[in-house]
Amino acid sequence: MHNLFITQYFDWRRPEPSAKVKLINRFLAKLGTSSRLSSLWVTNVEQRMNMFHLLSQVLVYGVPGAIVELGCAEGHSAVLMQKVIQSYDPTRELHVYDGFEGLPALSRADQATSANFKKGSLKTTRERLDENFRRYNLPLPAVHVGWFHETLPTQLPDEIAFAHLDGDLYDSIMISLKQTYPRLSKGAVCLIDDYCDPAVHSGWNELPGVKRACDEFLVDRLERVSVLYAGAFSHGFFRKGRALD
Repeated sequence: MHNLFITQYFDWRRPEPSAKVKLINRFLAKLGTSSRLSSLWVTNVEQRMNMFHLLSQVLVYGVPGAIVELGCAEGHSAVLMQKVIQSYDPTRELHVYDGFEGLPALSRADQATSANFKKGSLKTTRERLDENFRRYNLPLPAVHVGWFHETLPTQLPDEIAFAHLDGDLYDSIMISLKQTYPRLSKGAVCLIDDYCDPAVHSGWNELPGVKRACDEFLVDRLERVSVLYAGAFSHGFFRKGRALD
């Protein structure tokens, strides 16, 4: 399929910081802190390319199972996934999960998280998600509303071919891994948003709890997370049953 829609759907260019954000950043610089505020941005074109190719792979090679996204927000990534599904295998189910209440409270494991992210950040509505699917004339996914600890234990498909984890924080990523990993088919792909490994690439590292959760969960398992180039953001993935890809 043609993938030009990756740049045509939504606005993937990074927004300019507002005058207020610029003023706060100048103040933070004078204080000598390295933390800065930035305009919140959903995904960029490099992340969407990663998603497009990895999801296409599992569909083309017939890895069994449903497609899931844990942390769907307004559905920008889910729209891309549904577009790919409709092209390669419309029989596949797409399940998305979100509380639509923004981020939960940060834990101690998220102490180094950027000041851009706090309880309630990224709050949106189920209606915005539905509008985005209708905008591109795509079938609505199965939407599971609630905090991950409420929905994942009982509402995940029994078999998963592709999982996109976008929980942002340590606890959210940890429960996502605990619940999806046993359901991943052999050869399934688990794509993790915001995974940054400074030892491999000095990329965007404003949510270090993501890597910590992944590394702790996989420490006694075969798989290891491979770092993907994601432009101004960070991405990692592993394939079920393989040490490295």
